[in-house]
Amino acid sequence: MQYDEFGFEETAEPAPAEPHTPMREQFPHSGSDYMGGHCDGWEYRSVFAGAKLAYSYEMVKQFLREEGYGDVPLPESAEELRLFRRPRRRQLQLFGEQGYIHNPIKILFSEDPRQRNTLTLCIFNEKAENHLLRFHGVLV
Repeated sequence: MQYDEFGFEETAEPAPAEPHTPMREQFPHSGSDYMGGHCDGWEYRSVFAGAKLAYSYEMVKQFLREEGYGDVPLPESAEELRLFRRPRRRQLQLFGEQGYIHNPIKILFSEDPRQRNTLTLCIFNEKAENHLLRFHGVLV
């Protein structure tokens, strides 16, 4: 242990943190857990849950801005996002996922009625081979 001139223990200064690299510039590797979500190399998926849908949506928008996706068009508010939730029907649907979809992101509503304020954010790796085919579910 080292002491300063006043007899107090000196603590080693933490190493400076590396600057944050947005996900859009450096997509997480397969199998990695990044910022509370999971990535398989093609798709990053994370769940945002707040007391109200508006809080969850604000968290999603802030995350997208911080990770370099601020230029992707999004609904203005949670009320506008709610318009993308389709009512349940007993018929064949062309699109199985409920939510807002705009390449390279998907903001999906939970299918569990108890989690009505939960949003799942999916971000697809734009630099991956066959990106559009994977985004639209043509390739798995």
